[in-house]
Amino acid sequence: MSVHVALDIGASSGRVILAEYEDNHFEVSEVHRFKNGFHQVDGHDRWNIDDLFENILIGLAKVKERGVEECTLGIDTWAVDYVLVKDGEKLGHPIAYRDSRTQKGVENVFSKISKEDLYSKTGIQFLPFNTVFQYASEESDVLRRAEKSLLIPDYLAYQLTGVMVAEETNASTTQLLNPHHKTYDVELLEIAGVAPHQLPELVAAGTYIGDVTEELRAAYKLPVTHVYAVATHDTASAVVGVPATNEHFAYISSGTWSLIGTELREPLITAETQKQNYTNEWGAYETIRFLKNITSMWSIQEIARMLDYQYSYQEMAEAAKEVAPFEQFVDLNDERFTNPQNMIEEIQAYCTETNQKVPETVGELTMCVYSNLALLYAYELEHLERLVGHSFDAIHIVGGGSNVTLLNQLTATVTGKTVVAGPGEATALGNLLVQMIADGKLKSLQQARQFLREQIELNTFEPEAIEHKQLLQQWKQQTERGKNNG
Repeated sequence: MSVHVALDIGASSGRVILAEYEDNHFEVSEVHRFKNGFHQVDGHDRWNIDDLFENILIGLAKVKERGVEECTLGIDTWAVDYVLVKDGEKLGHPIAYRDSRTQKGVENVFSKISKEDLYSKTGIQFLPFNTVFQYASEESDVLRRAEKSLLIPDYLAYQLTGVMVAEETNASTTQLLNPHHKTYDVELLEIAGVAPHQLPELVAAGTYIGDVTEELRAAYKLPVTHVYAVATHDTASAVVGVPATNEHFAYISSGTWSLIGTELREPLITAETQKQNYTNEWGAYETIRFLKNITSMWSIQEIARMLDYQYSYQEMAEAAKEVAPFEQFVDLNDERFTNPQNMIEEIQAYCTETNQKVPETVGELTMCVYSNLALLYAYELEHLERLVGHSFDAIHIVGGGSNVTLLNQLTATVTGKTVVAGPGEATALGNLLVQMIADGKLKSLQQARQFLREQIELNTFEPEAIEHKQLLQQWKQQTERGKNNG
């Protein structure tokens, strides 16, 4: 039997997941969970990186308590944020990507290069918190003092092993890598104000970094732990965890936000992909994550909050089933729904302004959101198919949103595609699969996905009889009028 441990950390929480593999089967369980979040320190929103590291050690100690003497470990987290290091120690806790400082960095970068040239060099979508803008926001003396800059999962791996690397899937989100040259872009480094020697060597997902140090093992009673650079960006791990068996597949990684895309072998960088705001993030095993960020379960979460959590998400979905779908056409990707003071009132105001039926009850509000999310997915899928030049027979939905049966069925119906839902824990499972490939238990990404498909239960949804193309056209026309009214 072999044991593999995934450390999966998001913006609000982290988990230590244990997988025990034997005879072409694995059992997965959670051994430790902890909170995460940023707080104001020294005038900036900062992550408590020491607390995250302490919880890794606690989780590994719990693994040892289960009788495990040896295991592998992979770490995945969110992207773009970094820790500055000098003499082996951090120069303060890392600043969070939501910190307001990044506007200065955006102005600094675009005073030296155009958006078009930045995109053509990297293929990465413009987000104001990308690392290139964060570096350009740093006080010059602080950045100059640093010997190295490590992205969050790379820093945590360094703390465990004493070895510094930069794993590619996460490093690509910095908007500093050139996919054609397969390395850091020297001109962009100069624009951002960071020197090449301050960035670690790039390594691919699946690279062995080193073992947890003997000092840590002795002090915390840890198992012998072999640390691998998995697909350290959580979205990259989630895409590894898509149980697709065909070469061309579409996916939606669905949580608070959704990422809709496909897997390519080469980057797709054109004026049209920039216009449609598609990004070419590096994936595991020489792949490209060609995807777009769109809204997802955020509206539902905010409706629940506005109702003071009187209803569970399951109860909200059950109430929605009693309501007819497609009673309103709302572009939930509109900026007005990004962070309104009251999501319910904002949706109702939109419907009033566009002379549509105003949803009032929890069932009506929930069905309004799920209907329009499905239509938004269909709208973006049309763009995706046009950009890559071929259609998809099915859509894989992974992540927490894959558990919403109602939304899965609506998505199948309005896209006219088969929806394959699951796994909900795609990120942790993708992390584990890369470890198992690196450890020789699985031979390739294709075999790993086939193995995963055989291990988990998936739910399939077929389109219901409906004029879905006509429905989507109505949505396009109505939401365009909504933009004009705005």
